[in-house]
Amino acid sequence: MTQQPTWLHTNARLAGVVLLTLLMLAGCAMSPRLAETTTQAIPPQRLIQDVPFHAQRDFQCGPASLAMVLNHADIDVAVETLIPQVFIPGREGSVQPEMLAATRRHGRIPFVLDNTFDALLTELATGHPVVVMQNLSLPAWPMWHYAVAIGYDLPTSTMTLHSGEEAQRQESFRRFDATWARSDRWAFVALPPGTLPQGIREYRAMEAIAAYEQVQGPQATLPAWQALVKRFPASAMGHFALGNALHQAGNSERAIVAFRDATRQRDDLAVAWLNLGLLLKEQGERGEARQALAKAAALPGAWQTQAQHALDELLVPGLPPAPP
Repeated sequence: MTQQPTWLHTNARLAGVVLLTLLMLAGCAMSPRLAETTTQAIPPQRLIQDVPFHAQRDFQCGPASLAMVLNHADIDVAVETLIPQVFIPGREGSVQPEMLAATRRHGRIPFVLDNTFDALLTELATGHPVVVMQNLSLPAWPMWHYAVAIGYDLPTSTMTLHSGEEAQRQESFRRFDATWARSDRWAFVALPPGTLPQGIREYRAMEAIAAYEQVQGPQATLPAWQALVKRFPASAMGHFALGNALHQAGNSERAIVAFRDATRQRDDLAVAWLNLGLLLKEQGERGEARQALAKAAALPGAWQTQAQHALDELLVPGLPPAPP
């Protein structure tokens, strides 16, 4: 019998030691701690009862998870319909951009949550099931998996998920968070336009709504912009986006109000002054239009030339259009 080379034996032992160490580190993950404000704001237990369950076949946890949250959001779509939209054969799974894009195509806004345990439990407490991305293996050998979080129990530190072939699977906070953390705690909710996640930040909400508008158009997105400025009344860009959507939907009078609100929040928002001036000009409000366009033309930046030309044309009718 040929004797095994010493270097092979040594490397095998080292590999075993490294693997054992990684497993021990994974098993010693700390249970996540919630902020005091979160524990006071949410109930001790929450289970969203009416989330349908679809068993997840090999490499199809993405379509199944997405079908669960869309069905819960009153979108009648089958797992089989979603498979070609989000499943990438070469990757043997679904990647986040495809999951978000498919959600938009089916009329719901995917809001990516802050990557904290507090944000996750806050949404569950509100009644929103959450798609979560986990790595069920070690970081060096990832096994990516989507599941739907549908509940929690603070006294027992337990999560409830529709996962794999098991409905209402129970996992400890520690075990769940250890696998979820390996995806940088990536999670999203699928909500109808006009509904915002409880703890969403302004920039995340705007990003999600703007992406939805590119797919579904301004008319369908109007309720979302209205909800955003109600939640964040000081958001100049939110009022500006609402004004654009209102104008494209054919409501110039309300668009003017929104652009005025945008300029009240940010006196240096040249594009809002420009749009306000152009709409006021269309409405025959030449005096106020001149003031708005003069303000836009006085602000340096990408919109200055267009604003100055619009102002000149208002003062001297008949000028040729401004160059693009």
